[in-house]
Amino acid sequence: MELETYSQIKTSVKRLLNIDLTYYKDEQMRRRLDSWLVRSGAPDWDDYFDRLRGDQHELSRFRDYLTINVSEFFRDLERWMALRGQVMPALLEQARKVHPLRPALRVWSAGCSIGAEIYSLAIMLDEMAPGSTHYLLATDLDRGVLLKARAHGPYSVDEIRNVNPQQRATYFEQTGAQYMLKDSLARRITFKEHNLLNDLYENAFDLIVCRNVIIYFTTEAKAELYKKFYQALRPGGILFLGGTEIIPRPGDIGFQNVGISFYRKGGQ
Repeated sequence: MELETYSQIKTSVKRLLNIDLTYYKDEQMRRRLDSWLVRSGAPDWDDYFDRLRGDQHELSRFRDYLTINVSEFFRDLERWMALRGQVMPALLEQARKVHPLRPALRVWSAGCSIGAEIYSLAIMLDEMAPGSTHYLLATDLDRGVLLKARAHGPYSVDEIRNVNPQQRATYFEQTGAQYMLKDSLARRITFKEHNLLNDLYENAFDLIVCRNVIIYFTTEAKAELYKKFYQALRPGGILFLGGTEIIPRPGDIGFQNVGISFYRKGGQ
């Protein structure tokens, strides 16, 4: 794809979808766009954008494709075990100083996709601090995946492969080969459409989970997001990133690296 063509595509995508491709890695995004045009059957991008302006279904499909959604419950299980064994107990202990009987956390799943991540967090917290009323926020730019998340399924066997048998029995209802979250867990989550790059952030979070999202952004966009996440955390709060997402020189922002994928905001 020529640079002039890509520049025109970015302008059209910004106008039609309010997605700024400037923040995404050029080479990776250009490959994805080339692949999509072939799949669409359109002869060129001018023809395809003409189609988008009159076809809301195709517009939604294109939006879903651009916002890259791959997710499953407890994805990268070793890191989730570290969250449960090391990070979450410390956060809950800090919360017990405020609410001794029912410690409550503020947790944000940023780029929540189909909801697997926030529901994994809800399951973990229900097991570790039953009866507590946590604020569990899940956001994504993609309206399509938010619909599935809000409907709490259905999820495939592959998407829940890291959910143990007891958790399946407690938190899921099975219909054939698919699984739905039970209402008792699903109604604890607040879902919102949110653009990480442009929209305002809530604050005072104990834990922000943003995994395998930032890898698609440019170095400049990543740096800006890390600063925003830092500001959205309370002192002592934790940012949980994907396994390949590393903050270079985290101390320059105010973070302390406290394990693979985990960064703590300084202060208490």
